[in-house]
Amino acid sequence: MKAIVIEQYGGKDQLIEKQVDTPEPEAGQVLVEMKATSINPIDWKVREGYLKEMLDFDFPIILGWDAAGVIKEVGQGVDQFKVGERVFARPATTRLGTYAEYAVIDEEQLARIPENIPFEEAAAVPLAGMTAWQCLVDFAEIEEGDWVLIHAGSGGVGHYAIQLAKQMGAYVATTASGKNQAWVEELGVDRFINYKQEDFSEVLSEIDIVLDTLGGENQEKSFSILKEGGRLASIVQPPDEEKAKQHGVKAGFVWLEPNGERLSKLAEMMEEGQLTSVIGNRYKLSEEGIRKAHEASESHHAKGKIVISME
Repeated sequence: MKAIVIEQYGGKDQLIEKQVDTPEPEAGQVLVEMKATSINPIDWKVREGYLKEMLDFDFPIILGWDAAGVIKEVGQGVDQFKVGERVFARPATTRLGTYAEYAVIDEEQLARIPENIPFEEAAAVPLAGMTAWQCLVDFAEIEEGDWVLIHAGSGGVGHYAIQLAKQMGAYVATTASGKNQAWVEELGVDRFINYKQEDFSEVLSEIDIVLDTLGGENQEKSFSILKEGGRLASIVQPPDEEKAKQHGVKAGFVWLEPNGERLSKLAEMMEEGQLTSVIGNRYKLSEEGIRKAHEASESHHAKGKIVISME
């Protein structure tokens, strides 16, 4: 099968197209013919070698950990899914990712794609959508009436988080650049903050939940706007525990735990039009396409999600 692999760590020029063996599903797994995948920051962080202490993979590595496609084969013991079904997933983080024509995925990480949702839109959701869910629902225990700040609402995780928070009855503020204001507000934002013109820490206070997608100074300043008992969930760096104590808030680093059941809940929301994928960039599964996709992701200015189509 065709795949885009890396054979050593480094820049985007390490992404090369190769013919590799099609993987075979083991017990409890299915083989998915890939129709689309999407790009996430973890992809280029692994490529650069930033995560090699944590993810010690042998080369060659196929990057990519979002999948949407059709089941071609089922392994022994698989009883929830059958050949021919349209499915999507955030597969396990192994060295055999989804920049390929086929991917092997564990049954418990799969969910069915609603009939009214195209593969590309489905592929955009698993990693970013479940990350937003895990931060807001599992970690922060969001409730109706909460005031929520989502940093970088025009990003992959951010734009899903806005929609989830609004569905759960929260008041939502977000930071983004002015060029993204119109479409981000269409997602239901109550208070848009153009970070080039306003400092969020000067215009917000008594916030219940902050979703930190940026880290650094933004994370530091976020403590000051939280009310006592507030929650700060970060997806980029562990928050300062001492600072959290001083402010009387719960703060933590959230690392996604893939889960097909959770993804099925997002699928229901997609089916009912409550959760939409905004796709800012589309590329083909090719050396050039994946390199351009990584460049877009590394710019930190991509709109919504970056999707790779196998079609």
